[in-house]
This record gives sequence, C-alpha cells and structure tokens, in this order.
Amino acid sequence: MSINSLGNRFKITSFGESHGKCIGAVIDGCPAGLPIIEKDIQEDVNRRRPGKSIISTSRSEQDKIEVISGVFRGKTTGAPICMLVWNKDIDSSQYELTRNIPRPGHADYPAKVKFNGFEDYRGGGRFSARSTVGFVMAGSIAKALILKTLHAKIIAYTSEIGGIKSKKLPLAIIEEQRFKNDVKCPDFEAGKKMGRIIENAKQMGDSVGGVIECIVKDIQPGLGEPLFGALDSELSKALFSIPAVKSVGFGSGLNAASAKGSENNDEYRISNGKIVTTTNNSGGILGGISTGMPLIIRIAFKPTSSIAQKQKSVNLKKFTETKISVKGRHDPCVVPRAVPIVEAMVALVIADLGIIGGFIPPIFEGDFN
Repeated sequence: MSINSLGNRFKITSFGESHGKCIGAVIDGCPAGLPIIEKDIQEDVNRRRPGKSIISTSRSEQDKIEVISGVFRGKTTGAPICMLVWNKDIDSSQYELTRNIPRPGHADYPAKVKFNGFEDYRGGGRFSARSTVGFVMAGSIAKALILKTLHAKIIAYTSEIGGIKSKKLPLAIIEEQRFKNDVKCPDFEAGKKMGRIIENAKQMGDSVGGVIECIVKDIQPGLGEPLFGALDSELSKALFSIPAVKSVGFGSGLNAASAKGSENNDEYRISNGKIVTTTNNSGGILGGISTGMPLIIRIAFKPTSSIAQKQKSVNLKKFTETKISVKGRHDPCVVPRAVPIVEAMVALVIADLGIIGGFIPPIFEGDFN
C-alpha cells in the first residue's frame, strides 16, 4: 500500500510539496453521478487558506482549486478525480540557510535519515501542513457524498486554545456560529480570549496548541469493519495523518479511565421509534461500529513547531551543537486552520467505510440523455 494514499474503496492519493509547483489529491472510487459544486469545494479550501488574519501565517496563497479530471457536466464520471492548487507565494531562502540544522519539533532530522538527504526540505516538503489542501479538496467531495447518501453531517469547531475552553453549546448554535470569528470557535467570548492568547504568543516569538471537537450527526448504526477496519481505528489513522496532531479521543476519552462501569456505560432506551442511549460516553462507536448516536471526536494539536525563539539544535554537516531561530512565515497556532482539515479526514473515512459496508451505492441512477 502506498504511503501517500488513504482508503480502500474511496481512495485518495496526495501529491505535491510545500514549495513545489502545486499541491493536490486524486480520488479513485468515487461513485459516478454525484453532483459536484466547485464553489463548495473552494469554500472549504478557503477556510484553511493562509494569510487571512493576523493570527495565521502571512504566506498568501490564492488556493484557487482546479478540477482536472473525473467531473463532467457537474457530476462525477466514475473516473479518478484529480484536483490541485498552484503554489504561488513561495520563499525558500530561509530553508537554504538552515538545511543542515534540523528545526526542533519538525521532521527534518528523521526525514533526512530515512530518505538519505534526497527529501525536499523547503518549507518542510511533504511533511508540511501545506499538503492538507489536497485533503480538504478530497474531503469536500466525500462530505457531499455522505450527505447525499447517508444524510450525515460533519461539524468541527475549535473547542480549546492555549487552555481557554469553549463553553458547552447546543449543536445547532455550534453549527451556526463556528465560522463567525477567526479562531472558528462558536463561543464568541472564549474566541476573543483565544485570539488574544495567539497574538501574545506571536509577539513573544512563540506558539500555542489546542483542541478541535468534531461531531458527526445523523450517522446511521452499523458503519465500520471490525477488527482492523473499525470505525474508530480508521478515523484515528486518518486524523493522525494531519501534521501536529498528538491525541485523538472518542466520547469520554481519557475520562473513561477514571470512571466506573456504571458511570461510563451508555444505557439504552427507545425514542421516537429508534434505539438510542441516554448518554454518549462511547462517542457513538462500540466494537468499532457506529451505534447511531452522534460521533464525538476530540483532536489535540501541539503548538506550532516553528518559533522565532532561539532553540538548541545541531549542525548535521559539521556535527557540532548550535542554536537556531526559525525565521519565515508560520502560524502561531494551527488549530483554527485545521478545522476544515479535520472535517475532511473524517469525511474520507466515512465515505470509504460507507462504500465498503454497502451503505453507499457504487453508482447513482442516471440516464443516457
């Protein structure tokens, strides 16, 4: 299996480097006949686009999507769908100066060892979060697919940054308000505090991390292929493929370790003719299979590794210890721009398992006109 591909039946292959000519993705296995609206894909890409506020990197990319193949007259054809954006605002000068000094927190050193120095080190190359533009484009199509077939909707938002947490809000309010500020937090007061923390970190040449919560509502029971195609294991694999992710939890997460079974078990009841649970500590997954309750996923992101403060490192060419201050254009917090990326990765997994499980048809009804 290629290390640059994800999925089995709905499969994406990511291509491109941070400072290369373009970034994109190829989808193979998308059912024919799915209506595609390019402006919806562009809207998702715009939500992760850099250079849009003072709390993000100043790298200013237009990220105008181009659908190269697989879509004809506004619908998928069943052929591979190739999508890309061109890299325009590139400055590799700083990376040339420090190519032999690995940046703390980055993959520079292990990548150099693994690929024997042939890796593209500019802007982190394949290890850069720039690669996630392709994830978002592919995920946008996956979201359209699962909304049409499974009638499920994916809602991610910033729930915590720098220790500031969003208050609990109804899902309808979260969905309505999450994109109305730069940090993508539906709790506006918490969002203001998060913004100030990010700005302060940036002024100090530092960075902060945080947490994104993702909710999948109206997901039907039975999705997932135990044991090794379990819904939670497949979601975890996809989410850990996002740069800077350090933890993925479902439902009560780590709190389950300190709870009793009587506290953590979700008791069943009948509501409006459906089997539901009184609580959702499982996060909507039991035995690797969706229960029909909302999927609840929390994803923790580390602080951005590129910071202006001086840090200890080594010169690999001279084999001496040295110090490095990472210059260039970097997000002081990756969390706000990662919200659409999280939605994309969750959608890709659900689309793949939906096809595998027979919930999504291999082709939509059509005609020969």
